This record gives sequence, structure tokens and C-alpha cells, in this order.
Amino acid sequence: MDPVFFFELSGESRDMPAAEAKRCVEAECVRHSFVGEGPGYLVASFPEECLEGIAGRIALTHSIGGYLGSYDPWDIGGLSQTQLPEGTFAIRAKRFEGMMKDVDSQKLIRDVGGILSRNNDVDLRDPDIVVRMQLCDKVHLFIEERAVDRNIMEKRKVGERPFFSPISLHPKYARALINLTGAKRGDTVLDPFCGTGGIMIEAAEMGMRAIASDFDEDMVIGCRENMDFYGLELSDHEVIDVKDIPDRFSDIDVVVTDPPYGRSTKTGGEDVLDIHKCAMRSIPKVLRPGGRAGIILPYETGPSAMDLDSVFRQHVHGSLSRYYHVFRNMVR
Repeated sequence: MDPVFFFELSGESRDMPAAEAKRCVEAECVRHSFVGEGPGYLVASFPEECLEGIAGRIALTHSIGGYLGSYDPWDIGGLSQTQLPEGTFAIRAKRFEGMMKDVDSQKLIRDVGGILSRNNDVDLRDPDIVVRMQLCDKVHLFIEERAVDRNIMEKRKVGERPFFSPISLHPKYARALINLTGAKRGDTVLDPFCGTGGIMIEAAEMGMRAIASDFDEDMVIGCRENMDFYGLELSDHEVIDVKDIPDRFSDIDVVVTDPPYGRSTKTGGEDVLDIHKCAMRSIPKVLRPGGRAGIILPYETGPSAMDLDSVFRQHVHGSLSRYYHVFRNMVR
């Protein structure tokens, strides 16, 4: 039987972190099952050897680890059957979005610690084992095995690149969008609005074949410069309008893109909505049958020449929201 892992999700979006975690599991593991989910968490079973691949690509998860169980805060007696690995331990507790405010977390930590310390010593400063406690719909416990290093993605954000534009998707969300498509290592990933290359950087970092295009030659040159800066390779690139990409590319596994939408965005004089419509006509023509497209738009749209798989809303500020669409190219 495969081990069971707990995913401590971030709170950036209501549904997107769980969906991203599922896609990462599906992309990295032939054998898997989803055991449970709720506010701020996902529980999944898969082979131990898949953990490194999942943790190395996921963006909207804080940490992953071996699942110890879920309990009501007033009934943790079942925890007495739990055996930690050898070594000292400490418990770190967190409420998801302020849930379980009426529960005394410090008392709960003492009670759980009292049970677990029957076989393991406590070391609050430098423990061998960190037991994470998440308080949300229940009290969830897991042994932290992989913590997602957000600092690595912060070092690749737009201001850190040699060529940049202020209008650029944060690496965390670029990576999440790629993951939502279920792209696998070795897949071809095309961004037909590559801009400064943020999506291409994350795709290449995850072991995918990055292919960039843009109607603006300066952007394609800048994208190449940024890829070189991070020691990454562009598998292909082209200065080309989105309407013409079917003449240049074909049988692409995944298209992931953040088309222009703001007033200050460089569009060559074309109306932004017309560019979006053109992209929605062109993208299915370059995708292989069954291939997926991850597309961010400032509005929610429905099926087009592709089937709409899912859509996730991200509130930006004020009345501005961004919608992360995932389409599937079922019919050529």
C-alpha cells in the first residue's frame, strides 16, 4: 500500500491550490489516489519516489508530508496508536484563514505533544521531526517532509531579470498555470505571448521543452536573454503574430499564456479583445489532440474551439480579477 501524504495548501485562491496539487500528482505519478480534501488541504496516496518530483514543481502549496490523521479538537485519543520515526520532535501549529478560533491551540499542542512524547523526546529548537498541525475543518497532523521554497521563485520575479517589463506574471502563478494543464517533463510548452519569458523560464525549470513566440521582436530577444541568464534553453522561438502560429507550430503538447489585456500593454494598435479572439482560434490549431491550454484572461469565458476543463478566479485588487482557464483540445 502506498503512503498517504498531506498537502498544506496556500490561501491565494479558493480552488486553485488544490487543483494544482492534483495535477502535479497526476503528472508525476502513474499510480495515485485522492483520499480527501477540505479548506487549505489535500490528502493523496502515491509512491514515495514521486514526492521529490511533485515537491520540485508545485507552487501553491506550503509543505507536504506523511499524513498522521485528522481529529476533532476535543477527541485526539486515536493519536495514541501513532508511531513517529525515531528522533526528537516539535509541533508547529497553524490556523487556516483563522478557522477554529474557539480552540486553544497551545493547549492542543500540549495534549498532542503529551501523547507523541511517550516514545519520542521533544526538542523545540532543533527537532529531527517537525509535526505540522493544521486547524481548519478538523485538526490535521502530518510530518513535514518537503517545504516549498518560495524564495527561489522570488529570485526569478520580473525585477530580478536582466530584461523586464512591469507587466509580467509572478513566477509562482506562471508555474501554477503550467501545472494546472498537467504538463509533464519533456512536454512541449508554447507561449505565443512570451513577453519577457516568465512562463518559459518556469516551464524549462520544470524540465519541459520551452517554445516562445511574440509579435514583438524585442520581447523575443529579451525572453532569450532572460533564459540565458538563468542557464535555461529555449527549444524554439519565433517572432510571429498569434494569428500565424498555426503556420509555424504544430502538435504542441501544452499552450500556456498570459495574453495582453491592460491599457499600457503593447499590442501593435490592435484591440485587446480582438487579440484574445484571434488567440482562441489559433491555439487549438497548434495543439495536439487531447493537449491542454492554460490561458489567463481578465474575464471568464466559455468553451470555444476547445472544451473548457476548469476556470479559477484570482482577485487582484478592487474590481480587477484574473481568470485562469484550462482548456482541452478534444477535436482538431
